[in-house]
Amino acid sequence: MFVELFGGGKANLVLADESDPLESGIEVIARPPGKQLQSITLLSGGEKTMTAVALLFAIYMVKPSPFCVLDEMDAPLDESNIMRFVKILDRFVSQSQFVVITHNKRTISRADVLYGVTMEEHGVSKLVGVKFAQRENSANRADIIGTANPTPVPSIAESFGKNDELHSERKAG
Repeated sequence: MFVELFGGGKANLVLADESDPLESGIEVIARPPGKQLQSITLLSGGEKTMTAVALLFAIYMVKPSPFCVLDEMDAPLDESNIMRFVKILDRFVSQSQFVVITHNKRTISRADVLYGVTMEEHGVSKLVGVKFAQRENSANRADIIGTANPTPVPSIAESFGKNDELHSERKAG
């Protein structure tokens, strides 16, 4: 999972006290591509986060949980790492339900449901929810609208970039 997220490199888990494996802590050793092997404490914030994501999803590969809460996990990530994070997250949504607390527009664009808090009136918070859904295909819409070739209207999700291929992932040419 580490190699997939980083596009190379190497990671390993080492017991801190091999004589007592049930009570021992673990040391995470990581080597992102182009760097020397080092303890996770010496990595940048984004590299630490991606290493933690790799460990989390490696565990999910062995024993998935019915749900998972990720709180601002993508905050220290740059744009390319956010795209890798979201792609890995997409692989696991069929097994688990994820509650992702984020402010990142790329992560939000992959959501099925969006919840937020607004304050329309000073001192009064209000919870707002939006469920994203795909629009019906053009053939079905022709029956509803009564025209042969209706102009497709993007859904709210599509307007905010929720589709199979985000603009930043498209290849030039």
